[in-house]
This record gives sequence, C-alpha cells and structure tokens, in this order.
Amino acid sequence: MYVLFIVLNEVSYLDAILEKFVQVGIGGATVVDSQGMASAIVSSSGGRVPLFGSLKTLIEGARPYNKTIFAVLKSEALVEKAVGAVREVLYDAPPTGLGLMFTVPVANVYEMVPPR
Repeated sequence: MYVLFIVLNEVSYLDAILEKFVQVGIGGATVVDSQGMASAIVSSSGGRVPLFGSLKTLIEGARPYNKTIFAVLKSEALVEKAVGAVREVLYDAPPTGLGLMFTVPVANVYEMVPPR
C-alpha cells in the first residue's frame, strides 16, 4: 500500500482531479487546506522578512494557500493510474508552479472503530 500526496498550488484543478480519481477507481481521498512555508513566513511577518532573490521571486504573485490531497492506494498499479489521471488533468496547464506529487509506502492501515 501507498499514500499518494498531491500538493496542488493551482486549486482550480481540484474538482477535475477528484473526478478523474473516481473514474480510475479511487473511492476516497482527503483534501486539506495547506500553505507553503515561504508564504507562511511572509504572512506571519506582515512582509517584514527580508527575502533574497529567488525566494522573493517565488513568493511574488504566488497564491497564499493550496490544497493537499492524500489517498491510501492498495497497489502500485493504482498509484500509476492516479498519477496518470492527475497528469491528464494538468496536460495543458503552465509547466511550473502547479505543485508536486509523491508517494510514501504504508505498512498497515487501521480502521477507526470503537472497542468492543
């Protein structure tokens, strides 16, 4: 099993990605509001933090918040379907600043049930 994480900076693609997930057989995912570190630093400091070159360029014009999607997937084949689905949705999108995807292996999953 794996967890696929997607940090989606272009949140306008969220619905299309989730629709594609259903189409490829992914029955559940969790979507969390998130914020990148640099954006958080700038927001919390009121812009008083001196930024240098490339970091400042990355921050300017960036959206302050993004979405993090994660899904537990039973097989590597399903991971590949999910990644393919995301890439299909983003096919015509600008090549930078969309976000990133990564997987983490999962040893066990435990259902939350009350003790008996």
